[in-house]
Amino acid sequence: MANSAYEPLVKEFMAKVIAKNPAEVEFHQAVEEVVASLVPYIEENPKYKAAKILERMVEPERIILFRVPWSDDKGEVQVNKGFRIEMNSAIGPYKGGLRFHPTVNLGILKFLAFEQVFKNSLTTLPMGGGKGGSDFDPKGKSDNEVMHFCQSFMTELYRHVGPNTDVPAGDIGVGGREIGYLFGQYKRLQNEFTGVLTGKGREWGGSLIRPEATGYGATYFAEEMLKTRGKDLAGKTVAISGSGNVAQFATEKVTELGGKVVTLSDSGGYIYDPQGIDKEKLNFVMHLKNVKRGRIKEYASKYGVEYFEGKRPWGVQCDVAMPCATQNEINEDEAKILIDNGCYVVSEGANMPSTPEAVDVYMEAKILYGPGKAANAGGVAVSGLEMSQNSLRLSWTREEIDGKLHQIMKDIHETCVKFGKDGDFIDYVKGANIGGFVKVADAMIAQGVV
Repeated sequence: MANSAYEPLVKEFMAKVIAKNPAEVEFHQAVEEVVASLVPYIEENPKYKAAKILERMVEPERIILFRVPWSDDKGEVQVNKGFRIEMNSAIGPYKGGLRFHPTVNLGILKFLAFEQVFKNSLTTLPMGGGKGGSDFDPKGKSDNEVMHFCQSFMTELYRHVGPNTDVPAGDIGVGGREIGYLFGQYKRLQNEFTGVLTGKGREWGGSLIRPEATGYGATYFAEEMLKTRGKDLAGKTVAISGSGNVAQFATEKVTELGGKVVTLSDSGGYIYDPQGIDKEKLNFVMHLKNVKRGRIKEYASKYGVEYFEGKRPWGVQCDVAMPCATQNEINEDEAKILIDNGCYVVSEGANMPSTPEAVDVYMEAKILYGPGKAANAGGVAVSGLEMSQNSLRLSWTREEIDGKLHQIMKDIHETCVKFGKDGDFIDYVKGANIGGFVKVADAMIAQGVV
């Protein structure tokens, strides 16, 4: 929430953004959250105001939209939309995932690309921000259909990306299978083997612990926040949403650090296991989700725990909440319930999973709140490390990469504290926004108005 003295400036800025980008509600939400933190800082540092840095940052450098025709297993032609938002390249090549999901539209991808600029800046690695994807739904499609789609998608995208230009990765709906098909088509078209995509298979240029990175990073960030109050994750009860990559590896790392994860969810509902999801149970979830492509309610049947159909896991008692599913999954009422039930740490594994009203609840309660652009930056951090390994033509060990990831998350936390500390309270939203902004803004000024 903006400082009341600066609210008129925030409203004036947002009115212009909304007028230029109508109906893109997720993008408006992401921009307003950042602008509310940055306007006071920019007013105090007029060089950014004179150079119109904020006005430039909310406008993508380039938007690529294209059609994706492909043939299904019946031989019928299908047509989807393809997108790539190249948001900001001031500190490095555009970097950000591809999302294949029916809900994908321009507004969602612009919100994700805008967030990515700040997130990538915070990692300390030389990466600009971008995002892309399609309204294609891989669920229910055969491997052959997914391959045909990916090949058609890359046939257009390849001319806009490259290891020194734009390096996409995976996101929702884009896992190892999809990255493989996309990379194969890029290599075929360009006749070169380069690190144009991250999230590749380990045998052909991928990095160890890339699948684990976002979940591990969000857990490391939660641990760093707890340390500011002289605590750690050992003995803490943790509620996690989602049951995909991020949720699975957040569960693994929380358990490794001595915490107890009691919930997981999918679009059908959530399970509550008061005994905790240990290594054996997590292995079942991984097989269920990654191999069988099943529903989380099967966990409830196997282990005799409660399943709450059509609900999200924010009504359970916990010390730590880690939303790892999707945007806007915690609303104001759920945030209040979390805090009433004793939750005092929220570390976001997903992008913008808390509504603005929920964030206001966290701030008012002065809990430890790690916003996604800081807390879930581990995924893109290891993508950046994969880019480095590709450039050097070498591979680092699991221990080396995990150590580098842990240090990056500590560095991000330090940046948030540096720019967000206000007396005894650390405003991680303000800290992440200003910390991410300064590096990009200074680079933009140094490079001139172009």
